[in-house]
Amino acid sequence: MPSVLFVCVHNAGRSQMAAAFLTHLAGDRIEVRSAGSAPADAVNPAVVEAMSEVGIDITAQVPKVLTVDAVQSSDVCITMGCGDVCPVFPGKRYLDWTLDDPAGQGVEAVRPIRDEIRTRVEHLAKELLDT
Repeated sequence: MPSVLFVCVHNAGRSQMAAAFLTHLAGDRIEVRSAGSAPADAVNPAVVEAMSEVGIDITAQVPKVLTVDAVQSSDVCITMGCGDVCPVFPGKRYLDWTLDDPAGQGVEAVRPIRDEIRTRVEHLAKELLDT
């Protein structure tokens, strides 16, 4: 089973949305993780609201700290604005998705970020599940 790790700075917005979309699309066919280089105390409320608008409940999610183990045990590591803090290991696939940060934004600003993440995750899921 392929495994994917989504990483952003606070693990309170982009990486949480990406992980939720991939879990929603792939179910138990892909192992999904998310983490942050400097995790926040809670998931961004505007992100929670934006995801609930598309039928995905992430209210129980909590930001998690990025660990070397999480990277080592993932086949694909997708970073979203966390710079060079993600450790790099041979044989892993790394992608960097340039996306606006929803931190401090209202739900109106989060919706286009959410929709862009959904599009990227749909392509990723198709690619991983078709191989």
